[in-house]
Amino acid sequence: MEIKVLARRGTAVREIARQTGLSRNTVRRYLRNEQASRYSQREPRATKLDPFKDYLLERVAAARPHWIPATVLLRELQEAGYEGGISQLKAFLVPHKRSEAEPVVRFETAPGKQMQADFTVIRRGREPLLALVATMGYSRASFVRFTAREDAATLCECLREALVYFGGTPEHVLFDNAKSVVIERDAFGEGEHRWNPQLLALAETYGFTPKVCRPYRAKTKGKVERFNRYLKESFVVPLAATLRSSGLRLDVEAANAHIGRWLAEVANTRRHATTGERPAVRLAAEQAALLPLPAQAPALAVPDNRRVLPRESLQHPLAVYDALLEVAA
Repeated sequence: MEIKVLARRGTAVREIARQTGLSRNTVRRYLRNEQASRYSQREPRATKLDPFKDYLLERVAAARPHWIPATVLLRELQEAGYEGGISQLKAFLVPHKRSEAEPVVRFETAPGKQMQADFTVIRRGREPLLALVATMGYSRASFVRFTAREDAATLCECLREALVYFGGTPEHVLFDNAKSVVIERDAFGEGEHRWNPQLLALAETYGFTPKVCRPYRAKTKGKVERFNRYLKESFVVPLAATLRSSGLRLDVEAANAHIGRWLAEVANTRRHATTGERPAVRLAAEQAALLPLPAQAPALAVPDNRRVLPRESLQHPLAVYDALLEVAA
């Protein structure tokens, strides 16, 4: 290449030979193309990812318009025998990935100080699918209950489960400005809201102070908002894609049947990007600062999140979901 560049600039053969340290005959041979002057393109090297690329493309296509994170796909591939790392997996996925959403703003709170709770919508329509997500501010430990409603009764039912799941009550719970939470803001003065009576009764029973973020400032609840996205990408989308591949639809019962295991084995045991620690480990420290649950607390209307639902409550037998999730758990 250097010989050709120098010749293109009008440099004489003798001068090219002097600058490159080659003989004049060698220079002439390259210039006459008597000897190959270009490096031939190497054949692509085989990688450990090659046998799994068709599977990855199928998963990406099945999840559209959503995206399955590389960490989730890595677990699936490892269970199928993949022995490579995540770097080559990410490099393969880059051309298929769309732009990332704007990150949310988070702030830190002391142990036991705050829990953020919010309904996130998975699907509207004739068969709605929502999830009540509760995230502890200090530990980032999270609880999820899927529902088909977001009224005050459902909210309170799910919050009771969340408090039992975490083993105590935080000082306050931060909500969005939904009617199931606050009926009228600043009804009795600035910051003195008219709360939904069902939520207020629950707060008095369990001993937390309800708080709401400023209107149109949902990112104040950055911890739970961030987890909502993580829930959809790492649990909902992979599960829905797996069921769709077999002609099934993700519903409330199926989602609740598998969320407990995912929370225990994945979400609350992963190393959190912000804290650098596992939420389950930090939760153990945070529980010491929580208010104990009331001795005469009302019985839960829904089974504990850490257990799967009974077989008869599922639209399809639980064995069907277990079989489908062998590679997606």
